[in-house]
Amino acid sequence: MRLRGAAGEQPLPAWSPGAHIDVVLPSGLVRQYSLCGDPGDPEYTIAVLREPNGRGGSAEIHDSALVGRQLRIQGPRNRFELEPAPSYVFVAGGIGITPLLPMIRETTARGLPWQLHYGGRRRDTMAFTTELHALAAHPGAELTLYSDDLDGPLPLPAILDSAPRDAALFACGPAGMLAAVRTAAEQHRPGLQFRFEQFSAEPSEVENPAEPATEDAPYEVELSRTGETVMVQPGQSILDAVRPLRPEILSSCEEGFCGTCETKVLEGVPVHRDTILSAKERARNTSMMICVGGCASARLVLDL
Repeated sequence: MRLRGAAGEQPLPAWSPGAHIDVVLPSGLVRQYSLCGDPGDPEYTIAVLREPNGRGGSAEIHDSALVGRQLRIQGPRNRFELEPAPSYVFVAGGIGITPLLPMIRETTARGLPWQLHYGGRRRDTMAFTTELHALAAHPGAELTLYSDDLDGPLPLPAILDSAPRDAALFACGPAGMLAAVRTAAEQHRPGLQFRFEQFSAEPSEVENPAEPATEDAPYEVELSRTGETVMVQPGQSILDAVRPLRPEILSSCEEGFCGTCETKVLEGVPVHRDTILSAKERARNTSMMICVGGCASARLVLDL
């Protein structure tokens, strides 16, 4: 699916490999899609797999007449940057190939060695394999495809064992696969540089375990742009509490893994229960996911 800026509007913002956008669909659903085209292209390209048992976003895109319609987007945002390294190992599960594809193109253009281990349910349903085979023809590149019906699941211990000592590992796919990658990395290559992006909230074992619920009393949230305040009651999310005052706030997963509702924290001590922020980002307390985050102080001031 290709998106271009509306006539008369500014060009679409620049982006880098690993970035994604939030797309507001005609129904009002907000969904996140990785940008999988060329950062030099003035249009955005996203790939949307129709999930019959999904949350409705992919079905709406596939079943609606969207050609020529205006859609609101937010971003791009990038919490999955391609960090410098002498070589790379990429691990993709299913549609998790989408943010990795621009990384592989850029790595190839830089002349750096890379490996891609790409798993899917069936070989004939795996996306971008023609382009990936072409990229793998470059010196130092290696592509291995695994289909569940022919090869079984990704052999993660073997993949980690064979990773070059100086490699950085980037993985994207279902949360279960990412938890298995992390376990394999800890057991087989504990010093390996490891970054991942996940597309769902389960299982609960993730890189940054959620902080426990500590609030047992209401706390005040001030919206700094207007000075309005709202009380957040025990068991209530900040997002739900501020929605009557800020109905335009975008949110999607409401489980702390998509990042759509990330909000700057100006004062107060947030409690982080998302699976996005790193330990260093949590310690800085400069932003939070208001769909799941809480407050360890009597008052929070948010940039809303």
